[in-house]
Amino acid sequence: MYMNDQLLKKEERVMLDLRKLYRSYGYRPFKMNKFEEYDLYARNKDFLVSDGILSFTDTNGRLMALKPDVTLSIIKNTKDRPGQVDKVYYNENVYRISRSTGSYREILQTGLECIGDLDAYQQGEVVILAAESLRHIQPEFVLDISHMGLMMELIGELGLKGDDRDAIIRCIGEKNTHEAAQICAHAQADETATQRLLQVMSLSGTPKQVLETLLPLCSSDALKKVWQQLNELQEMLRTAGFTHEVRFDFSVINNRHYYNGIVFQGFVSG
Repeated sequence: MYMNDQLLKKEERVMLDLRKLYRSYGYRPFKMNKFEEYDLYARNKDFLVSDGILSFTDTNGRLMALKPDVTLSIIKNTKDRPGQVDKVYYNENVYRISRSTGSYREILQTGLECIGDLDAYQQGEVVILAAESLRHIQPEFVLDISHMGLMMELIGELGLKGDDRDAIIRCIGEKNTHEAAQICAHAQADETATQRLLQVMSLSGTPKQVLETLLPLCSSDALKKVWQQLNELQEMLRTAGFTHEVRFDFSVINNRHYYNGIVFQGFVSG
């Protein structure tokens, strides 16, 4: 029996398209329970998008939680096998506090996880799948890509500690070069390192444009290695047909305790 596409809601059609897409790249479905032990989320609160966790006491006395996130559950249930990679996709409901209403909401979340000893190709494949997913949702989209290793290396050159370091990370996310310069000056950070960070903070554009500007700023072997990784990524994206929709923008920054490589954030119109 075939169901007329017109009878399907747009969200349902997108969901089916994404499942087909992920399977074509070798991802297998991951299914989880509605709840996990509360301790899993309590130990990783700074990873979660929302602070609020709906919890209850199970019949055996264990404190449980309605899942606010899927990634942590996947990691918990994935064995670490050297030299191997696990590729899974999911379509799960999560329970979070709505930013607009302040009340709990059930949110349908679809995504994928590629876990293990990833090489450059597999990392690039994940980014391409992010772009493909956005295109399935809305043909007009933007995918912003950054690299946590690059930004943390630049911050490390400043020699900042504690609150100053956290403040600089916040400034990067806000593209606030003025305040970042003030923090560096107050902390008596190296002037050359400060100017290098401020320049990179301001970079945003097509991968080719950004990489051309970034290369002369890569003064260390670590920075040059990141540049090469980003260059390989932009070649993969170009080959896959993503040129105008993708930007390199180093204000995209995530939790430094969990991320040390490529990070990205997508936007669709409407």
